[in-house]
Amino acid sequence: MTISEDQLKTWAKQGPTAQFTSTYETLKTYLNDSISPYYPQDFSIFLQGSYKNDTNVYGDSDVDVVIRLNQTFYTDLSNLPEEDKELWNASRSDADYTLDQFKKDVTGWLLKKFGSDVQPGTKAIYIEGNGNRRNADVLVCCKHRRYTRFKNWNDQNYQEGISFFNSNGVRIDNFPVQHSENCTWKHQDSKNWFKHTARIYKNLRNTMIEKKLIEDGLAPSYFIEGLLWNVPLDRFGGTEQQNFLDTLNWLWKADRSKFVCANDLYYLFHPTSLVTWRAEKCEKFLSKAIDYWNAA
Repeated sequence: MTISEDQLKTWAKQGPTAQFTSTYETLKTYLNDSISPYYPQDFSIFLQGSYKNDTNVYGDSDVDVVIRLNQTFYTDLSNLPEEDKELWNASRSDADYTLDQFKKDVTGWLLKKFGSDVQPGTKAIYIEGNGNRRNADVLVCCKHRRYTRFKNWNDQNYQEGISFFNSNGVRIDNFPVQHSENCTWKHQDSKNWFKHTARIYKNLRNTMIEKKLIEDGLAPSYFIEGLLWNVPLDRFGGTEQQNFLDTLNWLWKADRSKFVCANDLYYLFHPTSLVTWRAEKCEKFLSKAIDYWNAA
């Protein structure tokens, strides 16, 4: 027995987007209000996650909105030679408007609008859906720079991402723009199979959760996209069954220790990092996916 061609076609379809679009526009408009306490600052509002990457499936509920303070940034200097680190430290200055103040201002502004629907989360501010408004996570962050060179402000190289702090005060750095751009390129290079396949794997995960074959949280969508981003282009395509089986077999047999996140700036697996997957969770997910295929 295998998963049918028709079932895989159904799983490949993108979930509805109308309510998501409406929710995002509502939040964006309010966050960008000129009377907000942080409006005089330099900030940007954009999407991340499944809706941003067109990999949302039926049942996806949360809209992931990012509000980023642009004038303030944190750095990763680990790739700089000592000379460049010294030049950086001699050139840096403290921010006039901090990320901590920005988050307090944004949180207060959201509470003023949405009241008890606003709940501070581990990483983002959760806003419970109400009426036609979907659940949303608002991530308050600033810019991040992973430096590869610094001589002076006119002679520097870095990868730009975002930095934010979780509820335990731990700083987390990530690169959502690179993730989204790389997924789009992979989709185009795979003749539009990549996002199609990501939705299949996400729906398979959701089905296995519903049937209590795996636990919720074992395979987050972000990591499924990262997992498939490592699959060679020649494994995508053919019939739905061939595409699924070819990608799954390759993932199971591959040396996954060399896999990188879709942003191409972190390894996909690490035992403690807050922005990477645990190798044993991935192995369990793939093993259960194979079992499901064989038993379907």
